[in-house]
Amino acid sequence: MGSADGAQPDDPTLAALGALLLEAEVSVTDVREALIHVSRVNGAEPVPPVAVLPAAVLVGGTTAQPGTSMSIVPSQSLTMRQSAHAIRLVHSLGAGGIRLEDAAPHISAIRRLRMAHPDFAWVAGSALVSGGLALVFRSPWWAIAAATLVGLLLAVVTAVMGRVRPAAALVPFVAAFLSTVAMAAIDSLFALGPIPLFAVCAPFAILVPGALITNALLELTATDIVTGSARLMYGLIVLGFMYVGIIAGSTVAGVHVDARSESLVGSAITGDTTAAWAGAPSGAVAWLGVVGLALGVCVAFGSGMRLALVSVAVMLCTYALLTVLAPVFGAAVATGVVGAVLFIAARVMERMPLGVPASIMFRPAFLLLVPGTVGLVALASLGSSSAPTAVLTFVSLCIGVKAGSVVVDTDWAGAFRRRMPRRYRP
Repeated sequence: MGSADGAQPDDPTLAALGALLLEAEVSVTDVREALIHVSRVNGAEPVPPVAVLPAAVLVGGTTAQPGTSMSIVPSQSLTMRQSAHAIRLVHSLGAGGIRLEDAAPHISAIRRLRMAHPDFAWVAGSALVSGGLALVFRSPWWAIAAATLVGLLLAVVTAVMGRVRPAAALVPFVAAFLSTVAMAAIDSLFALGPIPLFAVCAPFAILVPGALITNALLELTATDIVTGSARLMYGLIVLGFMYVGIIAGSTVAGVHVDARSESLVGSAITGDTTAAWAGAPSGAVAWLGVVGLALGVCVAFGSGMRLALVSVAVMLCTYALLTVLAPVFGAAVATGVVGAVLFIAARVMERMPLGVPASIMFRPAFLLLVPGTVGLVALASLGSSSAPTAVLTFVSLCIGVKAGSVVVDTDWAGAFRRRMPRRYRP
């Protein structure tokens, strides 16, 4: 147990704390640094070696306390509310407010904070995300309604498939395929004309691993090559399944995409706002889509009221920055700048007493910034001339996220502290 006299902290509890942070979608780099800091605060001398993998945490033994403790990460992630509590617990442990030997009951209590009706929340949140994303990109009213309905139906399908472990891996492909076919069927049934691009992507946009890709970028640039590569590879596999699903669906159903809809935030098309069913919503109405998008993510992943309000505020600021900067600097540069600002804001808010998880910002924000890499997949799969712009936008986002990490995570005082060279003494 940790104490002021230099005794070792409770390694099993330290490993369990690391597993909890991984479930909260904290990068392995941040998890390792948090565990080392907690060990030092709790009197660990020397600090035990810590190894953090994507699905396990290992805390090595020392001379005073031999043996290695390991904690396996469950397959199911924490809700946003649980993640916030986990971050607050780490803050308390790092500040000395809670001793490490007393942390086990807190960890158990956090794991018991489950949503009352997770399947209902997933279905309702997915419908909000789908309709909100279609509204943000100002699809015609019929496409917004159709995307919301298809998103709701897909959420039911994915919730059922998620209960079967072998079938869970096919969820991205099935969702993309069914979304493309369903939108094409609705369009053909009512003869509504070309389908807006993001109305096709919106129903399965919630499946995009935005937070995971962000963590992969941070880990790779922090020399955590194994974990960063594993996360990035998984994210690319998910996007690849979506790519194939859209291709398969468009081949089977013969999708005709509206060429005017190939745009990112800040350069959205100006549709006819006077027509009723086939008309596009006005720019002012698109702000409601941002609110719906943020609330949808919060409902689906169980954030709670306070975190939902924070998410809505952050999303509105993100959308405002994009709409202001994109016409001036272009979508690619604007995305990188906003990504850097968003990451800095996420880090600052994560370290505040409220303990807002960074994922609560990046999940909905990814759907706007690329948007959510779904735009990248759809543009490439449908042979659009805008695909290079989407690729450049995604690369810009990666650079912006890393630039934000350098600004907010670097110990600038230590970096510029003068270090006197040691004199050689024979």
